Amino acid sequence: MAFREVTMLEVKEILRLWLLGVPKKRVSEQLGLNVKTVRRYLAAARARGAEPSQGLAALSDELVAAVVEATQGGAGRPRGSGWATCEERRGIIEGYLDRGVRLTKVRKLLFRQGVEIPYQTLRRYALEQLDFGQASPTVPVADCEPGAEVQLDTGWMTMLEPDALGRRRRFRAWIFTAVRSRHRFVYPVLQETTATAIEACEAAWEFYGGIFKAVIVDNTSAIVAFADPLQPKLVQGFLEYVQARSFVVDTTRVRHPKDKPRVERAVQTVRDDCFGGERLRSAEGDARELARDWCLHEYGSRIHSTTQRRPLEHFEAEEKGALLAPPVTPYDIPLWCDPKVAPDQFAQVARGLYSFPLHYRGKRLRARADRCLVRFWCGGALVKTHPRVGPGQRSIDPADFPPEALATAQRDGAFWVRRAAEHGEHVGRYATALLANPAPWTRMRQVYKLVDLGKRFGGDRLNAACRTALEAGMVDVHKLDRLVRLDTRLAPATAKVIPIARYLRPSNQYALPLKSEPTTEGDTP
Repeated sequence: MAFREVTMLEVKEILRLWLLGVPKKRVSEQLGLNVKTVRRYLAAARARGAEPSQGLAALSDELVAAVVEATQGGAGRPRGSGWATCEERRGIIEGYLDRGVRLTKVRKLLFRQGVEIPYQTLRRYALEQLDFGQASPTVPVADCEPGAEVQLDTGWMTMLEPDALGRRRRFRAWIFTAVRSRHRFVYPVLQETTATAIEACEAAWEFYGGIFKAVIVDNTSAIVAFADPLQPKLVQGFLEYVQARSFVVDTTRVRHPKDKPRVERAVQTVRDDCFGGERLRSAEGDARELARDWCLHEYGSRIHSTTQRRPLEHFEAEEKGALLAPPVTPYDIPLWCDPKVAPDQFAQVARGLYSFPLHYRGKRLRARADRCLVRFWCGGALVKTHPRVGPGQRSIDPADFPPEALATAQRDGAFWVRRAAEHGEHVGRYATALLANPAPWTRMRQVYKLVDLGKRFGGDRLNAACRTALEAGMVDVHKLDRLVRLDTRLAPATAKVIPIARYLRPSNQYALPLKSEPTTEGDTP
């Protein structure tokens, strides 16, 4: 005969009918139970002081629980030999589990020792006797106030259609979930960067119609520069955006998905339910249109399993009015970088070049570039500001370079004409005549030679020579050079004075006097 379990409701019904005065056989027939079973439950009730004379006042949940415990406490089939084997080797199994060995590996290690235990038996024993896999009790996190928090996560989505070259790209998506209403916003992007994170936030505020007071973010490198459970450090560009939009960022702990449970499992849902099986050409175009439509008309219109309300209706009824005011002007996303001043005195930001004084060569700077300006800091002090230029262009501050070098590099013929005119009017006119050419920069070296002649021979002599050359129609620097050297009439040649040597002394200091001494007769020379 098969075993039939008597439920607690049936036990309660047995006691209720008995207390109402119904005979035991009638109770057994009415409930379809054996009369011996009924007698056993009634005996347990009498042992606990219950009698039919007491009526229904004696029936209570405590009495039913006591009767069930007394009659069904030892129910169930007996343990097998595998359970006894586990009991014999309890210390070995517990030691393996304390060292972090997987339960499947514990079974293999026991098998090597000649002990064969079915895995299901080993698992039941570990669960019941050794607290294996027993996690701490789950306590539901209370929802915040309306409009207080939104949780943000990101993940890989599906593949785009092949481009013109036949290549396919996989795109990502920033996923926002309002904590109170579970209303969701999805923003597809190709790259997970600080710029796309700011773009996604701006699109989210426009979608929700306001800004949430706090954003719970994952430890993505696009937002968090240094992950720490107590004092995280945000990326400088995103921190500046947070300050501009006046909301708070709360980062989760690393590998703690329970810190943002409202959005943690949303990546798989969005990937499969929103983008699964779709043919998308671009992440910026039809993928974003599809995501917005899915958030409003599909996900937003379903009844959420937890709140039992439609997220879109729930959001509009409770949260939308509690949000901060939406942005009025679009945010100018800045670019932060750390360029190094090259030997040519230029630093590169977004492929544009910006000049610096000579003493900054080789130094690493901190730069911030927005739509109009590029600012540079060195050691926390603002040292330079340039207008923003496009890729391949240069922003040059003339004060950063020597005037001659800057004019030479920029092929500034007017500068060298002015420099030549400093030696005389005719020298300036001669320089203008030298540059009177459809391609004046090809004759710049002749002007350099002209200015050098003024430094060597003086302005008056060169000016007179240039006047003579212009009257004769001779515009040739080589001939002008010979003319300046040969024209001695204009200014007498300077006498060449030989300086007195350092140790030169009069000749009489070196001449030895010759004195003749008188000789006497008989003396021999």
